[in-house]
Amino acid sequence: MKVALIAGCTGLIGKHLLDLLLDDPEYHQVKAITRRPLEISNPKLETIIADYHSLNDQATHLSADDVFCCLGTTIKVAKTKEAFEEVDFHYPLLLAKLSKAQGAKQYLLVSALGADVNSSIFYNQVKGKVEQAIIEEKFSATHIFRPSLLLGDRKEERPGEEAAKFFYKYAGFLIPKKYKGIDAAKVARSMIHFAREEKPGVHIDESAAMQSF
Repeated sequence: MKVALIAGCTGLIGKHLLDLLLDDPEYHQVKAITRRPLEISNPKLETIIADYHSLNDQATHLSADDVFCCLGTTIKVAKTKEAFEEVDFHYPLLLAKLSKAQGAKQYLLVSALGADVNSSIFYNQVKGKVEQAIIEEKFSATHIFRPSLLLGDRKEERPGEEAAKFFYKYAGFLIPKKYKGIDAAKVARSMIHFAREEKPGVHIDESAAMQSF
């Protein structure tokens, strides 16, 4: 029986993952970091009200076996590159440092297809930087998930993604499996699967491999 810690539990992947963790007998407690109280309740669930700026104050509450990081935003939502980096780089890294100090064994990070610290594309560059930084924390096991375009119901509108989803629906068979859009629920299920394997080392889980979940 283990303890799970999840950040980003209200996002597209995170909301599926939280439900799976609460239903999974492998975990007797699920700690969810959130900026505001959640609308769900469960005897296994402990909510930790915090954001990047107050996470240090909650350090002693971040003890867990497995840490699931589903944090992520866009430049459009964040408004500035600095704000984007705060959510997609600094926050996941701070969570890694604090949870590892509390004894966490596994860190499972949602990144993105194309993540590359040397990329000329800012988004991919930041994703590559956070992957590298998390790996350097040397957890017993580090899993990095690189999904392609995420499919599912978002709270905010993203016109470009909606157009891509329409294309995938009617012409997806023309796209190589690596680049096909992937349902957020599949990513969440793959995270649970690999966490339960407890395989030591660093593992990069690409979008094509997650399509089978």
